[in-house]
Amino acid sequence: MTGPTAPPGRPWLAWPVGARVIVRRRLAEGGYSDVLGYLETVDDDGVRVATRRGPVDVPGDQIAVGKLIPPPPARRPRREPA
Repeated sequence: MTGPTAPPGRPWLAWPVGARVIVRRRLAEGGYSDVLGYLETVDDDGVRVATRRGPVDVPGDQIAVGKLIPPPPARRPRREPA
């Protein structure tokens, strides 16, 4: 069984809402910035990612690359001093 497919040039349309993603976006002043979090919305115009600092809208024309990533690792318990 295969997952949903997206039109060429808009791979984010195949990403399911709620999935954890990393999106590299092009900045207007040049360079790139990464957005890490959970997808809130996905449409033809781009995505909204819920990050630790709040939601970030990434227009489709700014998405350079992105991918689904696994959940973060479980936090390790604190070690008690000896």
